This record gives sequence, structure tokens and C-alpha cells, in this order.
Amino acid sequence: MSTLPQIIAISNRKGGTGKTTVSVNLAAELAALGRRVLLVDLDSQGHCAVGLGIKLTRGDAAVHGIFTDPDVRLASVIRETAFENLSLAPADQLFEHGSGLRDECRLARALAEEEIAASFDVVIVDTPPSLDILLLNALTAANWVLVPYVPHHLSFEGVRQLMRVLFKVMTGANPGLKILGFLPNTTADHIRLHRAVTGEVSRQFGAHRVLTGIRSDIRLAEAFAAGKPVRHYAPTSRGALDFADLGVRLLPALG
Repeated sequence: MSTLPQIIAISNRKGGTGKTTVSVNLAAELAALGRRVLLVDLDSQGHCAVGLGIKLTRGDAAVHGIFTDPDVRLASVIRETAFENLSLAPADQLFEHGSGLRDECRLARALAEEEIAASFDVVIVDTPPSLDILLLNALTAANWVLVPYVPHHLSFEGVRQLMRVLFKVMTGANPGLKILGFLPNTTADHIRLHRAVTGEVSRQFGAHRVLTGIRSDIRLAEAFAAGKPVRHYAPTSRGALDFADLGVRLLPALG
């Protein structure tokens, strides 16, 4: 029996906090460090495929199929990418959030299938911001949750809303879920608001949980347009260096 992969949910209840940017680039960093990584895109915007240069057409197999048909196996929707050790379970852009099977454990069971356990060391799940069955599936399946936030007050409110959901999951369906960290995204230390919001995150949730941030860098947006993780697009950029540092820092927790 294969060892189950470590599962990281990337989540914030506020949209626009860089969840997909973090998901794609952290997945690429862990893959470059030798881990076999599966990126699961639960957000029906489908932007993980864009960031990895994968073009999808209508009707292509997608991870949302496991939530509409109990006979669909996760392994059947996985695509290899152009990047070593990195695979993608893409999103269905036509999936309607709130529809599908009302089963909070569907993703957990899919990720425990022998084909997945034998093929991957780490699974990163890009989650939608909406509080629906997909987010609950991600948090129920995960070992860890990583919370990116833009250091603005609305993003901080999204963190607080997520923490209320996490409390319910941690005291119910998934008591083993742990917080991997809070990740400031597109941060700039010279901006007073950024320092203030990150200080408040530290005060409320613990300074030891606040990770070194990802600095603002136009190369991150350009990398998505080019269909590449930033380490492959602009390896000496601020964004690439920050994500490389993040991957190294998080690796010990993943075993």
C-alpha cells in the first residue's frame, strides 16, 4: 500500500488574493525540489491550466466530474504538464458551484485511491472563495491549509471568515487539519497599510504562522500570460526568488 500524499488546500474566502498564483507557483517549486506534485483546480475559473500552458476545450475531462458522477475516477482526468514532476487535474469552466453530489468526503476518497497515492507525493488544491461543497471537500481532504492574503482590509476579512469555516472543519470532519501558514501576497513593506494588516494577522493568529511574503512583481502576471510558472519564465525575478524560498521553507513540514 502506497503512502498517501500530503494535501495542501490553498484558501481564502476573499477572491483576488492570489490563490491560483500561489497554487501554480508553489506546485512548480515543490516539483523542482523533487516532489511528485498534483495540482487540483477546484475553482471553475480554470486558471491553473492557463498558468501551466494547458489549453482545454469544451467537453474535456475535468476534476469537477468526480462531483457529478460517482463513477468518475480522479486518475482519469489528470494531465501531465510540460514541467517535470508536475501534473494537473483541471477545472470544468462550465461547472455550476452549488451543484453536484452533496458529499463533503468525495475528494478525500478520490485522493486516497491507489493510483493517486502511488503517483504523487504532494497534492495542492486551488479552492474557490465561495463557501460551498467544493471548499468543504478541499478542507476535509487536506492535511494542511495555506492562506494567501493581500495585505488589505477586505482580504483580512476573508481570512477571518475562512478561520470560522476552519474551526468547524477542525472540530468536525477533519480534526487532523493544520494551518501551514498565512502568506502575504503582492506585499510591499514600505506601504503602511500592508504592515498594519500583516501585523493584525500576526496578532490574531500568531506571528509564528505568518510566512515571508511574496513581493509585488509584474513578472508573476507575465508568467501566467506565457503559460509558465514564474521559475521557468523569469527565474531571477523577485517573484521567482520568493516562491523558491517559500518552497524550501515549507518542504520540511511535508515530509
